[in-house]
Amino acid sequence: MEYSHSDTELIRQPIGYWSWAASHAVVTRIRGALAELGISQPQWWVLNQVAPAPDGRSRGEVTEMLKGYLEVDGALEEEIDTTVARGWITQDADATLRITPEGSALYAKAAALQERLWTERHEGITDEEYLITLKVLQRFIHNTGGHAWHH
Repeated sequence: MEYSHSDTELIRQPIGYWSWAASHAVVTRIRGALAELGISQPQWWVLNQVAPAPDGRSRGEVTEMLKGYLEVDGALEEEIDTTVARGWITQDADATLRITPEGSALYAKAAALQERLWTERHEGITDEEYLITLKVLQRFIHNTGGHAWHH
């Protein structure tokens, strides 16, 4: 791979731009690939929380786990409602969410796709480089007074 600048030039480039560009590229790729399966990324997040829970998960648990993923208030609730409306999960009277057979089939396809996308993103990147990158980004967040979390 050729880099866009020499090391001397790159060292002075803004982290804000490059972290945004990386995030934008990754999210665009993920969302485009998931759309080919007929599912949005937030709907995938919901399925990914509900599918592994044999007894289901409460709507509150799913919302709590994913609340930091979408910045628009109420957007996550709409995505959960959409997964129910599409028949991928059910919601009991006590707000327990459970995966349906159709949801399980879609979940399996989407999970396999996510694995392929992970491999694609990490091509030519060692685990050590990836770990260093995440630690450096976490340091930037800390140094600027930001807050980030991920489960």
